[in-house]
Amino acid sequence: MKQSLQLRIGQSLTMTPQLQQAIRLLQLSTLELQTEIQEALESNPMLELDEEGGATESADIERIKDSNNPTSEQDSYSSNSGESLETAGVQDAENDYGASDNQTIPEDLPVDTVWEDIYDMPVSATGSPGDEDKAQEFLENQSGDENALFEHLLWQLQTTQLSDTDRAIALAIIDAIDDDGYLSESIEDIHGGLVDELVVELDEVEAVLHLIQHFDPVGVASRDLKECLLLQLDQFDANLPEVKGARLIVKDFLDLLGSHDYARLKRFTKFNEDELADIIRFIRTLNPKPGASIASQAAPYVVPDVFVRKVNERWLVELNPDTAPKLRINPLYASYVNRGDRSTDNTFMKNNLQEARWFIKSLQSRNETLLRVASSIVTHQRTFLEHGEEGMKPLVLRAIAEELELHESTISRVTTQKYMHTPRGVFEFKYFFSSHVGTADGGECSATAIRAMIKKLIDSEDARKPLSDNKIADLLVKQGINVARRTVAKYREAMVIAPSNERKRLN
Repeated sequence: MKQSLQLRIGQSLTMTPQLQQAIRLLQLSTLELQTEIQEALESNPMLELDEEGGATESADIERIKDSNNPTSEQDSYSSNSGESLETAGVQDAENDYGASDNQTIPEDLPVDTVWEDIYDMPVSATGSPGDEDKAQEFLENQSGDENALFEHLLWQLQTTQLSDTDRAIALAIIDAIDDDGYLSESIEDIHGGLVDELVVELDEVEAVLHLIQHFDPVGVASRDLKECLLLQLDQFDANLPEVKGARLIVKDFLDLLGSHDYARLKRFTKFNEDELADIIRFIRTLNPKPGASIASQAAPYVVPDVFVRKVNERWLVELNPDTAPKLRINPLYASYVNRGDRSTDNTFMKNNLQEARWFIKSLQSRNETLLRVASSIVTHQRTFLEHGEEGMKPLVLRAIAEELELHESTISRVTTQKYMHTPRGVFEFKYFFSSHVGTADGGECSATAIRAMIKKLIDSEDARKPLSDNKIADLLVKQGINVARRTVAKYREAMVIAPSNERKRLN
């Protein structure tokens, strides 16, 4: 075969480090972004906080949509300090100090790309592989004390006078208590684990167990629900009628109470309906999971990325100015950059200046994309903002992507771990996307709206005769929502609502 040279012209997408950075910043949550900015400030001397500026991008997007002419109005961008971002940070450094290095920053960073198609290496949410440990440490520092119940019981044990043997037994028992406050092992197993090291009898383990069962919270170290409730009832005056009735039901008829078989309860206990109702209300004041009141679970700490508020009949979407500080190029260090100097120090400063420019531009691009997506969501879900969950419209990622002329994967990144503060609460962007169910008139109703309707029907039902899933489906069909019984059951279970037989109450 004869060798030859051929000239071909083509286009290909190159995943430059700058593009990787822009995409990575786009998918970071607010807390992760703040960590990323702090690391950039510490590692790049050319970057500094602009104390007078406020947020990195303070542009607001107004979405005004008239019900009679929904397509006549456009997005309104009003930038308070966004313009100064480019002039003070980027252009000054390039024009005054000549450190562009023949790499001009495009007006719009091409963050809209299919990451998975062109970048195969796994990228952590915080960047380089070395950052994973830092992210893990950060998350661990944010979490609550998972051993709160153990520590709480151990503290009480330390203030109790016991022999060394009893203290060892108590430690073994406390170690076997789960987060709900129940023993996860039998007394026989605990005793079997102690006989290799101590000479103890089973009744000694029982005695120490009874001691711990009087620790706070009341009912801890119980072996089952019956024992837990009876331990709590011991704290009340045994002569009270409600306490007497509660002890009788918990001790002998707890299974009937759990199955809401009130007819048999009345027949066996000889209580009339009013007496039984009072006793059941009293039992409900007891805590079936005493350990849960002590075992702390870390509350999710959410910082909204955007605020949505209504001003003069207009829904205004604006960035949270506290999520990211405004950055700028340090003018003093940038003034030391010499275009013609090829020394090691000057090259180091030029490289840092270029990285700082890209970082600032990437932040600006992230915020602009975030605002565009949030504003589009608000436009589609205006009825939800004004009327609640029943006004939620069906919405998919593709609809927003086509409207903004972005890739669907970009919308997915923007809507993940990004939160919107609205008059109705704080919601993740993904909350506003839901599937749809057909209506009788050929329209569509979102799954969120259907769940809200189901909850509303259940909240207003007669507690003596709760609505079955079939009945709820029939009521929704009468409202024009075509749903099957199994669909109602699925939505009800997703909302952690018990079936009709378990929702039955005497009054």
